[in-house]
Amino acid sequence: MIWTFIITIVVVMIAIRLLVVYNDKVKFFSTGSDNGFRFKEIRMLWRLAKITELEDPQALYISVPTLNQAISHIITDATNKGIQDTPEIQGFLSKLYKFRTKLNIEKENKKGLESTKYLDKGQRLRIILHGKGVFTSEIVNNGYEIVIKLPLQNNTIKVKSDDWINQEISVYLWRKGDASYVFDTRVTNAGVFNGQTVIYLAQTNQLLRAQKRRSVRCECNLNAAMYFIKEEVIDFNMVETEPGYKVVLEDISEDGAMIRVGGQGIVNAQIKLQFSLGETIVLMYGIVRAVEYNKEINQSRLHFECIHLEEKMKNAILSYVYNVLPQEQKDIFDALSGTEEDMAADETVSKEKPESSEVKENVIPVTEVKPEEIRPTLISDDETINIPEEGIPVNQNSDSMETSPTSAGGTEGKPVLDELAKMDVL
Repeated sequence: MIWTFIITIVVVMIAIRLLVVYNDKVKFFSTGSDNGFRFKEIRMLWRLAKITELEDPQALYISVPTLNQAISHIITDATNKGIQDTPEIQGFLSKLYKFRTKLNIEKENKKGLESTKYLDKGQRLRIILHGKGVFTSEIVNNGYEIVIKLPLQNNTIKVKSDDWINQEISVYLWRKGDASYVFDTRVTNAGVFNGQTVIYLAQTNQLLRAQKRRSVRCECNLNAAMYFIKEEVIDFNMVETEPGYKVVLEDISEDGAMIRVGGQGIVNAQIKLQFSLGETIVLMYGIVRAVEYNKEINQSRLHFECIHLEEKMKNAILSYVYNVLPQEQKDIFDALSGTEEDMAADETVSKEKPESSEVKENVIPVTEVKPEEIRPTLISDDETINIPEEGIPVNQNSDSMETSPTSAGGTEGKPVLDELAKMDVL
């Protein structure tokens, strides 16, 4: 009885040990079987994964580029052996092509990147290391961990590989044919991969999709004059000499501003802002898209969208915004700018190639408002905003403001993702 118990314990321990040692292989064969491959074919794929030194053989079942490399290797090997036309090889290739088609369809149907494990080899990255700035790199392998080239800053090694270990970083990227993403992760190790100095990043499922935007806002406290547009033909270079409504700009970017004004604002009002940044007089023309009105103090916040801004004035605002931003937000701005450069480069390459017959995702058309289409049709001569001539008491509490029409939202995440929310880039 005792011997039977001891033997049972030993058998169980051996089984557990084998399961631990061969867990990856068991999982690989199980996944292959679930996808319709025969045992002999799965064994060939497993050997192929080992021959090509795939860090995670499971990548053959989830990564189209990895699967393409496997197919190419099988064809080359079969051709060298003179068996490329045999029913066995052709049947195996048919299954691989069918499976690749399935992976492609699943990839197209995804509404976004769900995990960093789906990032492809060669993906360009912009990396923020806190206190050190923005670095560039690219993925050289993606398996259990993400293997990337040693990040460079201005094409120079500024941080040695060992100094990256255990650092918390933020990664920005433009995924070709998809969108921009950002995620936070940790550097787990450093070393050499295929003769290149690399660092290893932990995988994560916590990615945020960063929508494309033209600018980044910064908080400010600038005095400005506001004028209603009433002319049929607008002179965009005319500097007003008469006093306008006294307003305060609470934040600003090249494509708009948050305006604090006395009285109740009017949605869709077409206005002109005039203010100075250093020696540059800035004239912004546009539309009030939404109004937040506080009855208690009789003030409004106007969400202003700029429709026309001269190049020199735009550059003055960009310079102001960049200089006012805290360093951490400057890094985010630079990283986002880098991903937009990657996107532009991809689009240029795509235009140079013949158009593909692939079905494109549905795109909702956006109607652009042109400067010449601004007309004073929404405000009559007798419609005014009651604004005290003495100015605006900007230090009053405005927590009780009513919003109409506007919406609010938030994004939870790690510190850098919170900063993105503050900068309105998500």
